[in-house]
Amino acid sequence: MRMTVRTTLLAAATIPLAVAVAAAPASAAEASDVTYAFSVTGSTVTNTITNNTGASIGCTTSLAAAPDGELPPVDDIMRTGQSLYQQGDIPPGTTTQTVTDIPDGSYVALASCGREGTDPAMWVSAYPGIEQYLVQFPMTANTVQQASTVVTVPNSDPKREDIPDLSEPGTLFGS
Repeated sequence: MRMTVRTTLLAAATIPLAVAVAAAPASAAEASDVTYAFSVTGSTVTNTITNNTGASIGCTTSLAAAPDGELPPVDDIMRTGQSLYQQGDIPPGTTTQTVTDIPDGSYVALASCGREGTDPAMWVSAYPGIEQYLVQFPMTANTVQQASTVVTVPNSDPKREDIPDLSEPGTLFGS
């Protein structure tokens, strides 16, 4: 198997590109048709997806390890894939995808959406070097301006503000 074909298959498997189930009339795909916004609450990462394509699209929000809180090279992400993800159909408008029960650590949040039919297209989080993989797909491939973001899931439960710090006895009595 040639290296280019192997790389294309690997990219197709690890970008987790879900495609729309129902084909609908589509217009030319623009990068601004889809946007992503990632946020973290406790052990949950939420991706707010805005779909301005006019039709349902298949989307995946995934996480890959980001050692030391740094954005890893794209080749590392493509080689190892992502095992923490959520996927499904996203109707026009704004919808969220949520990845839950994430172990403590640093991750890069990634997203990809796609549609099939007469005008197949995909939208992938901007990532340094991702273009070399996207050109291998036989469809319009757009990078979304919301770049892949390094997120940190807390290493411990957040400190509750309503419980006094008892490491110093004086704090208990206000002195």
